[in-house]
Amino acid sequence: MHNHVLKDLKNTVKQFPDKPAFCGENSVLTFRELDEAIDRIGTFVLRSGIKRSPVVVYMEKSPEEVAAFFGIIRAGSYYVPIDAEMPQVRIHLILENVKAPLLICDDSTAEKALELGFSGKIVRYSKIPAEIDEAALQAVYDSAIDTDPLYVVFTSGSTGVPKGVVGCHRAVNDYIDQLSEVLGFSSETVFGNQTPLYLDACFKELYPTLRFGATTYFVPKALFMQPLKLVQYLNEHQINTVCWVVSALTIISKFNTFKTEIPKYLRTIAFGSEVFPLKQFRMWREALPEATFTNLYGPTEGTGMCCYYRVDREFEDGEAIPIGRPFDNTDIILLDEDNKEVTKESGEQGEICIRGTSLTLGYMNNPEKTAEAFTLNPLQTGWPELIYRTGDIGRYNERGELMFVSRKDFQIKHMGHRIELGEIEVNAQMIDGITGAACIYDKDSGKIWLFYSGDKEEADMKVILKDSLPRYMVPNVTKKLDAIPLTSNGKTDRVTLAGMIRAMRCLS
Repeated sequence: MHNHVLKDLKNTVKQFPDKPAFCGENSVLTFRELDEAIDRIGTFVLRSGIKRSPVVVYMEKSPEEVAAFFGIIRAGSYYVPIDAEMPQVRIHLILENVKAPLLICDDSTAEKALELGFSGKIVRYSKIPAEIDEAALQAVYDSAIDTDPLYVVFTSGSTGVPKGVVGCHRAVNDYIDQLSEVLGFSSETVFGNQTPLYLDACFKELYPTLRFGATTYFVPKALFMQPLKLVQYLNEHQINTVCWVVSALTIISKFNTFKTEIPKYLRTIAFGSEVFPLKQFRMWREALPEATFTNLYGPTEGTGMCCYYRVDREFEDGEAIPIGRPFDNTDIILLDEDNKEVTKESGEQGEICIRGTSLTLGYMNNPEKTAEAFTLNPLQTGWPELIYRTGDIGRYNERGELMFVSRKDFQIKHMGHRIELGEIEVNAQMIDGITGAACIYDKDSGKIWLFYSGDKEEADMKVILKDSLPRYMVPNVTKKLDAIPLTSNGKTDRVTLAGMIRAMRCLS
């Protein structure tokens, strides 16, 4: 039996040939049209003499871009998504790393594609011939194995050089099995996709859509600046399932949108990437008492998400929502600084490490970084077993649920105390009228900076925080911004904030 990610699509096409699979701003592909486009692209890749190689996809977010991804997979190769919004420098680093023989662009990115200095062949999606070579595609399918690569997704490296995470069939299939069971996906599911297609976060919609015959709408990006219109869009398309970054959900709750309109079809809400501020979270639960809320946690290196917590209770002020427990067929171990396991009962902190089928294959053409992060399991000396070290610190609460504490590099020593910067952020976000908060430790001056957005003055923030934080944790500098800058995957953009601190130091 082939454990191939596209094997479900043929069944889905038989069941729902004319049902919309992916709906973009300018086009829609039904399952039959999608399947045909995939076969066409697969045939073209094979006839270009390309075998088991990376193929770059440089297109606008659209149903056609998804067809390009899966067409490359059908040809037995693996796709590398890059985005028109990425800075040129980053695109160059990615192209240099993967050295792909082919790049697929579309009419809107064609001109930019020619300026990239790409050394392989460039083809426009609209110019790919209509021929389909079923025998050649079948031969590829018959020789596929489940550790073959599917994609290379680039995450930001702390050094500024992006790292290409290589995912495979086996891990994606396992992830979609577990995620679909936890969130209850089916042919009735209507996804509203928020995440960019060059991140692994979009797998939550792309793969289950093929498997179950669901429908995915690509929510227009502009709507994430217009909360009311965003909710109207969700209702217009009767979207019942969203797997969004926290900042996309809070844009709706923090501007009192629920007073005017509620996303009345939403039944399944999954969120991740950041801590959900409790104040905002309560607004969501109040607005949608029938919906299920699931906190997801996981790194790109673990093929998406590896832990989940289905919200089943109320939380007190200052409490964090757990990341819960690992998906079935995944194991989480917490290791202390001496590589010893931290027990559940102790409540001590340790680095979150993942083992199991969901591990990706490592970083593309980067053996040093791969060896640093994907290491042998120190608890298993009988044979070599790989684990992935997330760089995240976790602990178990008294209910036995896994809690995210902070990034390993987010723990600082300040005035002789060990401080979690995340704790300062949570306390700032609890203040009435505050819409966002981010903490940065400036090593050069030894000062803690708090950036925030909301209606409080800078001097008042310190006074209020003195009531909830020990003196040594109160930020040395508070800086009010219109909005906290975010990275493309919805996380706080700490690099930009650190740059602001350096710029302000130079001025003073």
